[in-house]
Amino acid sequence: MSLASATRTGTGAAGPAAPSTQHLLRRKRRREAARTLAFLSPWLIGFGVFFLYPLVSTAYFSFTKYNGFGAPTFNGLKNWAYVFDGYPSFWQGLRNTLWLVVVMVGLRVAFGLGIGLLITRVRTGVGFFRTAFYLPYLAPPVAATVAFAFLLNPGTGPVNHLLGELGLPQPGWFADPDWSKPALTMLAMWGVGDLMVIFMASLLDVPKEQYEAAELDGAGPFQRFRYVTLPNISPIIMFAVVTGVIQTMQYYTQAIVAGKVAGGIAGNSGQQFEPGFPQGSTWTLPQMVYNLGFQRFDYGAACVVALVLFAISMAVTSILLRRRSGFLANDD
Repeated sequence: MSLASATRTGTGAAGPAAPSTQHLLRRKRRREAARTLAFLSPWLIGFGVFFLYPLVSTAYFSFTKYNGFGAPTFNGLKNWAYVFDGYPSFWQGLRNTLWLVVVMVGLRVAFGLGIGLLITRVRTGVGFFRTAFYLPYLAPPVAATVAFAFLLNPGTGPVNHLLGELGLPQPGWFADPDWSKPALTMLAMWGVGDLMVIFMASLLDVPKEQYEAAELDGAGPFQRFRYVTLPNISPIIMFAVVTGVIQTMQYYTQAIVAGKVAGGIAGNSGQQFEPGFPQGSTWTLPQMVYNLGFQRFDYGAACVVALVLFAISMAVTSILLRRRSGFLANDD
């Protein structure tokens, strides 16, 4: 083969033309992207199957008439109009849920932080106190609620008996619409062991040098807590508040069990029970989802309430994450 022919065919002593630098960089990026997707694939599959698909399905069913048996039929905004205007006690359930979010989450975080502060300063018996405060968190929710319902029984419970001996008022607790939510809050504070452990770990991680420097500058206990402890544990407080809001927006078991026990129908499976006893004071949005979807077989309306729960949870969480300076020190 002549030199001219070799040149025309692109071969010769130098061999094939080398790929350009841009081509090599593109090929390297594709390999890196494929490797990254391979590592992310378990999470992506789980996110798509267990979050994205249910969320899209819920949004779709909220615009349909669907009872779980036949094929869903599109009915526009009728489910939304029914939930907001025609469904009884929707706004009461929303108010109860938001009350629990504000009061229960706030008190649990404050109480858990207080217990953590006390235990970190105890010199002897730390293991005993830590175990004593953590054990209630391990109690099953149904068993703990039933035990609290009997302890707070307005007629035979030992709590009211002790209050009567002391000459103090004897509330109706779970049987009184004015005291049912405070009683549920007391139950939640009793099981605050999870937050106590988290706060203890964060408090023990605060540098002791900062406390010593603040004490040398003449800072008292409150100033040391305000300017040393809080800035160091603020991410943990944020975590506790955000997870508490999400959990409380799903508050179901304790409220419905307390209502059943206080209403005197616990264990009587043949009796009909409308959640929210007494007088709708423990009626929450998760109970509404169950009532609509599994008692009335109105899955479209149940999906509307589920979307409202999701939207409120996302909105509150976004506000907390973006405006954490509302209850903590600025990050500047």
